[in-house]
Amino acid sequence: MEAWAIVLIVILGIVILITGLYFMSLWTKCDRMDKFKLFEDKYIAHRGLFENGSDHPENSLAAFKRAVEEDFGIELDVQLTKDDKLVVFHDGDLKRICGINKKVIDCTYEELLKYNLLDSEEKIPLFDDFIKLVKKDTPLVIEVKPEGNAFNTCRELVKRLDNYEGTYCIESFDPRVVHWFKINRPEILRGQLSDNFGRKKRRMNPVEWMMANLLFNSYAKPDFISFNHKYKNMFSYKLARKLFNFENAAWTIKNQEQLDNAKDVFNIMIFDSFIPERGKRDE
Repeated sequence: MEAWAIVLIVILGIVILITGLYFMSLWTKCDRMDKFKLFEDKYIAHRGLFENGSDHPENSLAAFKRAVEEDFGIELDVQLTKDDKLVVFHDGDLKRICGINKKVIDCTYEELLKYNLLDSEEKIPLFDDFIKLVKKDTPLVIEVKPEGNAFNTCRELVKRLDNYEGTYCIESFDPRVVHWFKINRPEILRGQLSDNFGRKKRRMNPVEWMMANLLFNSYAKPDFISFNHKYKNMFSYKLARKLFNFENAAWTIKNQEQLDNAKDVFNIMIFDSFIPERGKRDE
């Protein structure tokens, strides 16, 4: 055999191998699509029905109460304090919301109670206090933050969820968290958060590139993908939708036009900064 033919065969074999690994990594499926009906029927209020600069800022009990009163679902963020209290808070540090240059994981809950959320009288809530005010028919999308030991956060969270009879799912940007639920609580609906991490012309590192292209799917086996709605046509996400069966959630919808434009791809809508025209999805 000619040398050029051998080289061609080797190159072809490498291409086939890489292509096969790509499709294997991208693969996931959900056999529980019927479990998402309530999430599809109600729009999901991102960090509660909040308005920063008011008396109901993001991830506050006041914002969550408003969402319940208006019959929206709720998306919220959880992480642990230094003394292992499960709190509802998005950022890894307190600078943006509380004006203090400290990390949540470095503070006890008693310390956190010294600080208000933005210009309100609201404090960082415990998950235990949050769960008391929601209704069983309020769908909850719970994002597990990667700060600190995220597996400990998972363990503390499931202690509460095991006794909760309402409708909920979990999600995370960290595929290890999604995988943890696959292994330890496979009955809980789990979702992979993702984004175009290279937006704003920032170069993605290898892990971000793999996350953006959903290459941890076969490891985490998410039931749904929660994707930045602006990048719904990214190649891997678009290809995965065509090939595999999973639920699609959009984050974060900022106005009615964006919501209407997202309906061709997404079944679950996570919104903030405006009030959708209806609390429930159109038939």
